[in-house]
Amino acid sequence: MGYTAGTILDGKVKSIANFGAFIALPDGSTGLVHISEVAYFYVSDIRQHLTEGQDVKVVVLSAEGGKINLSIKKALPQPERPARSRPAQNASAPESNSFDDMLKRFLADSDSKISGSRQYADHKTKNRRR
Repeated sequence: MGYTAGTILDGKVKSIANFGAFIALPDGSTGLVHISEVAYFYVSDIRQHLTEGQDVKVVVLSAEGGKINLSIKKALPQPERPARSRPAQNASAPESNSFDDMLKRFLADSDSKISGSRQYADHKTKNRRR
């Protein structure tokens, strides 16, 4: 049976390798779920997420040349990303996010770091014996 990309199927985990899992499909063919297609987060050990004989829902990514590439994560709802919050740099100063204000803060921080490293370098070279 020829599958088209985007088709959702029920399958069974046939075997597991370090790089992914082979899935038995309803028509008797076998497809591969690469380890990067198991979950929406990093998976270091696929055996912590899948077991042989487990029923899974998969989406066909491609089916060309007798190879069927599958995805488990695309058959699941995508989790919402948490909103990123920036840590407060100075709680007593009012926060201004204009580009000019951010550039001024960056330059001030930069100048203080450079002057600190120059003092350290001058101190080291003055005390060196020749």
